[in-house]
Amino acid sequence: MKVAIVILNWNGRALLERFLPSVIAHSVDSDIYVVDNASSDGSVDFLKNQYPQIGIVCNTENGGFAKGYNDGLQSIDADIYCLLNSDVEVTPNWLGPILEAFKNKPDAAIVQPKILDLNRREYFEYAGAAGGFIDMLGYPFCRGRIFQALEKDLGQYNDIKEVFWATGACMFIKSDVFKALNGFDEDYFAHQEEIDLCWRAKNVGHKVYYVGQSSVYHMGGSTLKNMDPKKTFLNFRNSLYSITKNLPGKRAFTIIVLRLLLDGIAGLRFIFQFKFRHCFAILRAHISFYLNFRKIYGKREKANFLQKYYSTTSIVWSHFVHQVKNFNILVKD
Repeated sequence: MKVAIVILNWNGRALLERFLPSVIAHSVDSDIYVVDNASSDGSVDFLKNQYPQIGIVCNTENGGFAKGYNDGLQSIDADIYCLLNSDVEVTPNWLGPILEAFKNKPDAAIVQPKILDLNRREYFEYAGAAGGFIDMLGYPFCRGRIFQALEKDLGQYNDIKEVFWATGACMFIKSDVFKALNGFDEDYFAHQEEIDLCWRAKNVGHKVYYVGQSSVYHMGGSTLKNMDPKKTFLNFRNSLYSITKNLPGKRAFTIIVLRLLLDGIAGLRFIFQFKFRHCFAILRAHISFYLNFRKIYGKREKANFLQKYYSTTSIVWSHFVHQVKNFNILVKD
């Protein structure tokens, strides 16, 4: 299998200087590319001078994560794309278990490794942890991470497991699947576009796996911090986009009504925490969703929608009411 490791970059020269050496050292049998989103910090010149062996694809604009990869991957030939954040440190033999999983599981279309925290290396990292899931209302969570609660890596997820979504921080995807799905939805711009991509893949019969024998370390927050209001806006809005696109109409409508209530409660919680900008971000997310509803609804796939897409009824209830912070003891409500 021909593997292309593709790093999306926007004004991230410092990150490339820090993290690219580990990728080069531990990926000797793969092609490495940097897709640059019209950076202005000298990233491209740095790559040309310091790493002439790396392929460079220059996009004409910063179209965000979704459009950046969609545009950049068009000119890259490979059987498997590894979409890798520029703030990820890879480890020796990180590729071997992933490729073995693709070999042994023909139904695997998308695979992610274990995502650990670069700064607290014994803990899982927010973006992906040990594989992603959603609850019935579309709220995402992970093995190893429920909202802001991060588990310590004690080997409890050193397995190979089918999951619902794989993180965009380090996602392996078969190129023919990516193309058949028309890539990421560019209306997302950034955040949760990988959940939508995985959901669409599963709706047409593909599977997503987590491989715990492969580990990488993610710094996280290099573009937007976890609690940046812009990230709050994108996460809440894009989650509603995914529900609209990937569920049967009646169920999607019911969940959107419930989300209006629960997202409103989340906004009130931000007010009580004096995080007024986050409350306003949730309001803007809903306004943006309603303004774009017709367009998003028109993107609904002609596929057999998954009836059992969720792992628990409400992760919000489990975490904030029952105080569940560990995936393995998640309340099955």
